[in-house]
Amino acid sequence: MPRRAPAVALPLALSAVVGLLAACSSADADAPAAPAATTAGAASSYPLTLDNCGHDVTFDAPPERVVTIKSSTAEMLLALGLGDRIVGSAFLDGPVPDSLADAAAGTPVAEPFSDEVPGTEAVLALEPDLVYAGWESNVTADGAGDRDTLAQLGVSTYVSPAACKGEGYMPDPLTFDTVFAEIAEVGAIFDAADGAERLVAEQRATLESVVPDDRGLTALWYSSGSDIPYVGAGIGAPQMIMDAVGLENVAADVHDTWTSFSWEQIIEADPDVIVLVDALWNSADDKIERLESNPATAELTAVRDRRYLVVPFPATEAGVRNVDAVVDLADQLAGLDLDE
Repeated sequence: MPRRAPAVALPLALSAVVGLLAACSSADADAPAAPAATTAGAASSYPLTLDNCGHDVTFDAPPERVVTIKSSTAEMLLALGLGDRIVGSAFLDGPVPDSLADAAAGTPVAEPFSDEVPGTEAVLALEPDLVYAGWESNVTADGAGDRDTLAQLGVSTYVSPAACKGEGYMPDPLTFDTVFAEIAEVGAIFDAADGAERLVAEQRATLESVVPDDRGLTALWYSSGSDIPYVGAGIGAPQMIMDAVGLENVAADVHDTWTSFSWEQIIEADPDVIVLVDALWNSADDKIERLESNPATAELTAVRDRRYLVVPFPATEAGVRNVDAVVDLADQLAGLDLDE
C-alpha cells in the first residue's frame, strides 16, 4: 500500500514523540511508516528538513509567524499551546471546540482574516515565515500561493500529511497513528516535543477508553448534497472514526475518502443509523428535514426511528478533534433506543 516517504533529515524531537506511536492498536497497524523512537522530550535540531507531500521543507528555526488555513491547522497549534505563533487564520470550518476556546481567545483564530482560502497578497501582508495548510489545494497559485514561489519569498509551507494526495503520500487508509504522527511532526517543527508528547498520550488514552459498539450496526456518514448525497467513504476520517465507534460504513467498499452515493444505494443499504455532519452551510437540521420530507428516504429505518448521530464539520477532517468525535458519537449511539 502507498506509504508516506520518510523525512529527509530526522530530528530527535520527532523521533521522541513518534515513539509514543509504537503501542498502536491493531486497527492502526497499516498506518504510514513513522521514524523510530529515541529519547523522549529531546529538543529539535535545526536546520530541520522534512519531506511533506513530496516537497522538501527546511526550517532553520522554530516558526514565529504562522498563517493557518482550515480549522484543523489552527486547532493543532492551539492544542499544542502555540496560539501565540499565529499571525493570521483563514478558511475556518466552524467555531473552535469549548476545550480550545480559552486558547483561541485573543488570537487571530478568534477573528479570521478570510472566510475562504486567502490570496497570496493577503497572506504575504501578514509577513509569515510559515503557511500551515489543511489541504494541498490551499497552497497553489489559485490559493495562498504556489509552494515553490512562497519558498523563494522566504515563506515555508507545510500541509497536513493526512491531506497529501500524491502516490506514496496519501494515507490508505487514514488511521489514528497518522493523526498522531502529524502532532509529533508539528511538535518537532516548533521545538515543542514535550507538548506534542503530552497531547498524543492524552488522545491515545481517551481513544483507548472507548468501547466500540459490538452489535454490527450499519451507518451512513452523510456530509452534504441533496440531489446526490456526498458521504464518507472507506479510507478517510469518517471511516477511521466509525471503525473506532463500532459502526459498519455502508460506503466502506468505495476506495476513497469521500464519495457521491445515490439515494437508491442508500435506500438499498437501509442503514441502522445516520451520522449527520453539522456544517454552517449545511446543518444537521437541514439534512434531517430533507430526509424526513422525501417519501423514499422517510421510510429508511434510521429516519423512521430518528436514529441520528451528529458530528461538527471541523471534527470530520484529520486533526486533534477526531478522538473527541469518537467519544461524542459513542455517547450519542449509547443514548439511542435501538429497540423501538
